[in-house]
Amino acid sequence: MRAGAIKPLRRPVLWATLWWLAVLVVIVVCLIPPPPIPVPENGDKVEHFLAYFILAGSAVQLYRRGRPLAWVGVGLVLMGIGIEFAQGALTADRVADPMDALANGIGVLAGLAIAATPLRDLLLRWRG
Repeated sequence: MRAGAIKPLRRPVLWATLWWLAVLVVIVVCLIPPPPIPVPENGDKVEHFLAYFILAGSAVQLYRRGRPLAWVGVGLVLMGIGIEFAQGALTADRVADPMDALANGIGVLAGLAIAATPLRDLLLRWRG
């Protein structure tokens, strides 16, 4: 991303690093063996939605509206699809599920929708 892609935050490198770490955590968690926690049937779709909603919603706080944020959205959707392919091809205890990719994409769209609300600049207004 270009330097102008990030909002004029007080500590942009810190926030960008935290966001990219969150992206990495989602990738790792989706590719390691799942924990033995019982989840209701299709309950994992809520987890997928929430993970991508949080990533996209926090990207709204970090990246400017327009092209930078659109590219982040496209990247997150592609990441969700890619992870599903990787689960099917690279793991023995995970299964590729197109409905997971759909839940990811809906989460991205819902998170990006924050850009159309006054909540889009919470981090920018927060000066701690």
